[in-house]
Amino acid sequence: MADAFPGTSPLPEPVPIPAPASEPLPVAEPERPLMDHGKTLYLAKWSTRLWAWLIDIILVILFLNIVRGILEPFWTLPLIWDYPHWGIFEIGIETLIFFLYWTICESYKGQSIGKMVMNIRVVNRDGTKIQWGTAAVESLGKAFMPILFLDCLIGWLAMPHTKLRVFNRISNTIVIKTDYREPEGILYVKDKE
Repeated sequence: MADAFPGTSPLPEPVPIPAPASEPLPVAEPERPLMDHGKTLYLAKWSTRLWAWLIDIILVILFLNIVRGILEPFWTLPLIWDYPHWGIFEIGIETLIFFLYWTICESYKGQSIGKMVMNIRVVNRDGTKIQWGTAAVESLGKAFMPILFLDCLIGWLAMPHTKLRVFNRISNTIVIKTDYREPEGILYVKDKE
């Protein structure tokens, strides 16, 4: 080619330039919220909750029978299973007693006697103790027997796998398992028998 143009020198052979090493482009990490599981709350099984409820029903019925025996000379209350003789007033009194029992017990410690026996408790969704108003709303569904059936049925069908009744959802509460271990720093020693 240099011969084609007089007075020019030949061009040097081109030196191949190595291609720059391709560095991988930085890929942005997807934004994931960090989940801090500070507390682990184990939800109680439906069967455990049913047994606790039955224990409470039996205890309250026993109490009502004692009250019925005391009031018999003045006022005759029909037995709980004697529905044909029940009036609105008697049903209202029994329902009120059930409602007060659960409201008082669960607002005090989160547990009725049945829940204590079955090692479960009612708490707010964050695991804190419930207050009087919350306990009252949560207890409404259990105290009125016809409502309890619908309360559980809707909970099972409309909110599967949450282990919530409708009144748990309304009151923003959950029922959790409790564990009665020795307090931290204390060791119980048992004598051999």
